[in-house]
Amino acid sequence: MTDLADLSATELLAGYAARTFSPVEATEAVIARITAWEPQLKALYAYEPDAARAMAKASEMRWLKGEALALDGVPGTIKENIATKGVPVPLGTAARDLEPALADAPPAARLREAGCVILAKTTMPDYGMLSSGLSSFHELACNPWDLTKNPGGSSAGAGAAGAAGYGPLHVGTDIGGSIRLPAGWCGLVGLKPSFGRVPIDPTYYGRVAGPMTRSVADAALMMRELSRPDRRDGMSLPPQEIDWLALEFDVKGLRLGLQLDAGVGLAVEPHTRAAIEAAARAFAAAGATVEPAAPFLTREMLDGLDDFWRQRAWVDIGGLSDARQGRVLPYIYAWAEGGRNLSGERVYRGMSQMLAMRDAALKACAPFDFVLSPVSPVPAYAAELASPIHDPERPFEHIAFTVSANMSDQPAVSVHAGLTPQGLPIGLQITGRRFDDLGVLRMARAWESLRGSEVPWPAPPQTP
Repeated sequence: MTDLADLSATELLAGYAARTFSPVEATEAVIARITAWEPQLKALYAYEPDAARAMAKASEMRWLKGEALALDGVPGTIKENIATKGVPVPLGTAARDLEPALADAPPAARLREAGCVILAKTTMPDYGMLSSGLSSFHELACNPWDLTKNPGGSSAGAGAAGAAGYGPLHVGTDIGGSIRLPAGWCGLVGLKPSFGRVPIDPTYYGRVAGPMTRSVADAALMMRELSRPDRRDGMSLPPQEIDWLALEFDVKGLRLGLQLDAGVGLAVEPHTRAAIEAAARAFAAAGATVEPAAPFLTREMLDGLDDFWRQRAWVDIGGLSDARQGRVLPYIYAWAEGGRNLSGERVYRGMSQMLAMRDAALKACAPFDFVLSPVSPVPAYAAELASPIHDPERPFEHIAFTVSANMSDQPAVSVHAGLTPQGLPIGLQITGRRFDDLGVLRMARAWESLRGSEVPWPAPPQTP
């Protein structure tokens, strides 16, 4: 019998409706799963099992009364940097005061309103500026596929939690790849929506919140709720009626780009390349036209973005007392300090390169309905490292395939494409045209069908 902790949100909702099992039973199964995995994974922050049990009991009563909400009783987690009322938001760093948040941020509010059982927050690195679980505040997060490896980041705990079965629904955030990278390295579906599609607070250039799940159908269920309007986000898109659950469509006749060279950054390692090429062949066999997509990212663009983000980070860190600066993760401090003496002209030119990246991405993608690429050029790396090359002078060599969609507002999804010979997940990225969030989910669902096999999720440790 399948463990309730491994059921999808779709399956849980159907089971609740049929009274096959209850939200209380499902929540207890997930709590047991957390008990088994969490001593090794370190994926959670502010874990409150008794509060989750109370939410599950309230959900059970709504189901019995015929008053169930959209996601009633489905367990899930929320990334630490998305405020939840009464819980401090350390942003992954020991340098911040632990002051309880006054209100739920929009993504947390939408899930709570939909009846989700919120088990915990999930861990992240300092200021969310690493593709890693390395943090000065949280314990080191690990990847359940291989505990010596990184789950990715900055939605590190969310990636680990999703792969380990800490419930089916997890929310991450992404400003350069922070949903898609951990999703790819942990075998999940991770959607970076179009900028503004999911209201968020605080907002920032390129920053989005989105679902991290084991299936496309569950990501769509989450988007139905997360995309609801919230006036706190002044950069959000106008409300739009989208049939998020209409996922089935025919890829025949689509024009797809295949990008295996981003133009800059780490080269794609052979097993990753082979998995993405195999996905492209499967789409072609299903009737799509697949053509090479030329690289468009330049060293000037990536370095310009680095200049701007370093200076932005130093504004925060440089204003701290010496004692607080000493609590920041040394890698992040060294990286941010590179922005200390940058001239205004250089920072301005760096921001201009972010706009150049946007224009180049939109121009390169224009001939295609969707673009296929790796999420990351390399598989998951050692858990103790801040990045695959662990060099604060070259911090973004691994995000060349993900970062441009943040700058261009395009939706992009990571979906599992296969395993390396060492058993590590490989993520396929599908990037769509601006605002075609449903389109990329449909493409990801089509790939799930073409892939023809379920993801072999890692088994939990045996508890005594």
